[in-house]
Amino acid sequence: MSEDVCTVTLRFHTDRPEDRAALAFLRGAGKNEYKSYTKAVVAAVNDHFFRRERLAADPYLETREKEDAFLRRIEETIERALKGNPLASLGALASLLQNTRQAPVPPSAEASKDEDDEQMKLAMDFIDAL
Repeated sequence: MSEDVCTVTLRFHTDRPEDRAALAFLRGAGKNEYKSYTKAVVAAVNDHFFRRERLAADPYLETREKEDAFLRRIEETIERALKGNPLASLGALASLLQNTRQAPVPPSAEASKDEDDEQMKLAMDFIDAL
């Protein structure tokens, strides 16, 4: 079984920051993921050009990726908040969700100021956790 091999020489100019960064990656951090320079370079070149093709076919790809990343950060923040103080966070979240789903209702005369203060504190604790 014969393999076709194409040899390419790469030159890294250590006076250029981007070249130094690429070389440092190949020498250090990339060793854990890639077993050789060749595998790392092939992955990088393919990723670069496949991404350009996808962007040409879908100009909103980057926007959706940024939105997805932003939503993941929100979800992670909420998860951390729930782990920190689940009861207070759940109370604040329930209060916020209830307020967004219903039309605002004027406070009844029977509602105590202490109850309102507690709800506000829960909501602020939740927001601070974000």
